[in-house]
Amino acid sequence: MSAAVAAAAALLAVQASGPAQASTSSSFRPTSNPILFVHGYSGDGSNWNTMANRFTTDGWPSSYLAQWTYDWHQSNATTAQQLSSEVDRLLAATGATQVDIISHSMGGLSSRYYLKNLAGTSKVDAWVSLGGPNHGTDSANSCFDTSCTEMRIGSNFLAALNSGDETPGSPRYAIWWSPCDTVINPDSSVSLSGATNTQTTCLSHTDLLVDATVYAQTRDMVNR
Repeated sequence: MSAAVAAAAALLAVQASGPAQASTSSSFRPTSNPILFVHGYSGDGSNWNTMANRFTTDGWPSSYLAQWTYDWHQSNATTAQQLSSEVDRLLAATGATQVDIISHSMGGLSSRYYLKNLAGTSKVDAWVSLGGPNHGTDSANSCFDTSCTEMRIGSNFLAALNSGDETPGSPRYAIWWSPCDTVINPDSSVSLSGATNTQTTCLSHTDLLVDATVYAQTRDMVNR
C-alpha cells in the first residue's frame, strides 16, 4: 500500500458499529436547536448514523438532524461556503434561529472557517469538534488532496484559521479528544483556546463517532 493510500485509509471517517440506545427519556425541548453534522476526510453523512439515531431516540425530530455530505477533496474554505448554504437551508426548513454544529475530524476545520470568516457565529449556538486536527496532524503528510494538505502542521490554512481568537463570537465551543487517537498527532492538536476541552477514555479516531459516553456528553452540551 502506498504512503498516500495508507494515509487516506488512516484518515477515513468511516461509520463504525455501535449500539443506538441512549437515554430512556426524551431530552429534546422546544428550545433545542437543529443539528448539522459535518463529517471528516474520506467520509460522508452516513458516518453519523449511530449518533443521529441516538438523538432520534432522545426525541429530536428527523427534520432537526442534517447528516450533510460534501466533497472532501476540495479546500476546507470551499466546503465552508457550502456549509453556509446548508446552515441557511436547515434554519429555513425548521424555522429555528440558530443551529448546533457537531463535527468529526477534518469537519471541524471547514465549520471553524465558516464561523470565523463567513459570519457564521450569529447562526450557531454550539460547536463541537470530535478529534479535529485543529493545529494539524502528521497523518496528513503523505496525502495530497487540497483538503488534506491543509491539515498538515504549519499549513498556511491552519495558520490563518488559528490566528487571533481561536473561538470567536458567541457560540459555545466544545472539544473531545482521545489519548489513543492515532490519526490526530500530536494529541494536543485538538484542543482550542477558549473551548471546553474534554479528554475521553482510550478511544480510536472513529470510536469518537459511536461511543455512548461521548454522545451523552455532546447531547447535554448542545442542549444546554
